[in-house]
Amino acid sequence: MFERVREDIQIIRERDPACHSTLEVLLAYPGFHAVQFWRLSHWCWIQGWYTFARWVSHVARFLTGIEIHPGAKIGRRVFIDHGMGTVIGETAEVGDDCTIYQGVTLGGTSLGRGEKRHPTLEPGVIVGAGAKVLGGWTVGRNARIGSNAVCLKPIAANATIVGVPGHVAGEKKAAKQADHEHFSAYGVVEGAEDPVTRAFNQVRKELDVQRNTINRLEREIAKLKGLDEADAPAIEDPAERSFLDSAL
Repeated sequence: MFERVREDIQIIRERDPACHSTLEVLLAYPGFHAVQFWRLSHWCWIQGWYTFARWVSHVARFLTGIEIHPGAKIGRRVFIDHGMGTVIGETAEVGDDCTIYQGVTLGGTSLGRGEKRHPTLEPGVIVGAGAKVLGGWTVGRNARIGSNAVCLKPIAANATIVGVPGHVAGEKKAAKQADHEHFSAYGVVEGAEDPVTRAFNQVRKELDVQRNTINRLEREIAKLKGLDEADAPAIEDPAERSFLDSAL
């Protein structure tokens, strides 16, 4: 047990440049305190002392702002930095050398008793502040989850996940580039407008041309019938007016 505590202190001193001493870790790091409380509550949980285990975790939440269910599994050298508002559910598993920042939720998406409801973080995963990792699936080794990302499906090893819903960083940019290349192949040049707006504006221009053409034909019909000039429809488009004048 003391070996695990020494590891926890050492990993905090290595990963947090704001840490100046072992005494500082012992007195002022809620993430360190939360992990030690979890060890006690988890041992009680294994013994079948479920209510007492939950009470210990409740006290830990009151003192640290971090809620770790006694049934969760936490590996070695796990660093919960700041940690306020972090929640780790009953069937969650956190592998060795993971780093979890404040406001993280390792939560579930179902209510089935006895089933795997919470995620598994393989070793080396980093979960950014405010991220939500929901469901009984696995985050691959050394993956990175960006701040405020919402992850609802398995994540491959070494992947970097961002956004809501969570997706691999650069994935949407690649999709946008593919769309640009697709429209460029049909002579559509990327501009300030999106493809749908450009298409709509093109149709509107075509309708304007057709309307002016109809007005020109009505004017010609009116002349053939000998109607007064004022009774004929006016031509709205200057280009059409010039074309008619030159034709006449």
